[in-house]
Amino acid sequence: MSAFVQQLLVLIVAAVAAMIWLGINALVWVYCERKFAGHIQRRPGPFEVGPHGALQPLIDGLKLMGKQLLTPDNADAILYWLAPILSMLPVLLLFLPIPYGPVLTGMDVNLGLLLILAFSSFNGLAVLLAGWSSNNKWGLLGAARAVSQTVAYEIPLLLVVLAVTFMTGTLSLTEITNMQAGHIGNWFIWKQPLAFLIFLVAMFGETNRAPFDLAEAESELTAGFHTEYSSMGFGLFFMAEYGYMVVMCSVCSVLFLGGYHGPFPGVDGWWWMLLKTFALLSFMVWVRWTYPRVRFDQLLNINWKWLLPLATFNLLATALILKL
Repeated sequence: MSAFVQQLLVLIVAAVAAMIWLGINALVWVYCERKFAGHIQRRPGPFEVGPHGALQPLIDGLKLMGKQLLTPDNADAILYWLAPILSMLPVLLLFLPIPYGPVLTGMDVNLGLLLILAFSSFNGLAVLLAGWSSNNKWGLLGAARAVSQTVAYEIPLLLVVLAVTFMTGTLSLTEITNMQAGHIGNWFIWKQPLAFLIFLVAMFGETNRAPFDLAEAESELTAGFHTEYSSMGFGLFFMAEYGYMVVMCSVCSVLFLGGYHGPFPGVDGWWWMLLKTFALLSFMVWVRWTYPRVRFDQLLNINWKWLLPLATFNLLATALILKL
């Protein structure tokens, strides 16, 4: 068997594993989010379908698949249905360069971080197409907000990632992870605490999560960019959102928390990567049900007046320290 065929088989297996991983995460975190919300608001959350409502996400998925696919009048049908597909497909590619373990990397490339930053931007284009092509004023307003928000928050996110790459001299997520091996003191969160905090805030802006979910904003825009979507059109956007959440939390774990390396020597393993990723996901869910949605001008001011100057200062300070 040639090397090309072997690499192709590895990529196919990795893509299938990414699809399964994405589906499992969507089911698990829909349930966890509802339960978190329920207990934070002093109610049980889903409780009737299955033990403690555990089968509720599965039933909701079957319900979405069983609903009729509708195209609004005067909508651009091709772009309307291209948007959810364009939002969903890049997520599968984003999982491939992330090292979940010493041998659990779908595609170990030396530009893995650049690949993730590049293809994650497709979600902004997908949201824009969804709002514009649906011929709905709420959808168009939500799309405009989403593009403004995504473009704004990508800049500080890129700057803090650059600070880490300045330190490591590589864009390979595997090499960045290996440089944090040994013990907890080697994790980059101690060397780049400001970058870590900026990355955390930017994660909410990049994934359109509350309190930065102004692209949807049910109280203002009905459902924002996906107002006209039903059935699996809405389902694809929903799965993509959770997919991008998992990707961003996984990248944060790799860049700042040591990836699959444990806090002590000799205890490395894929379970550490899952634990760190799920801890960050729990934090995102906790924030959503704790803090109120900000206004859109506040959302942009947080970025342009605080995150961007701080990220620029952090990058320049990192470059100066490395030079000295």
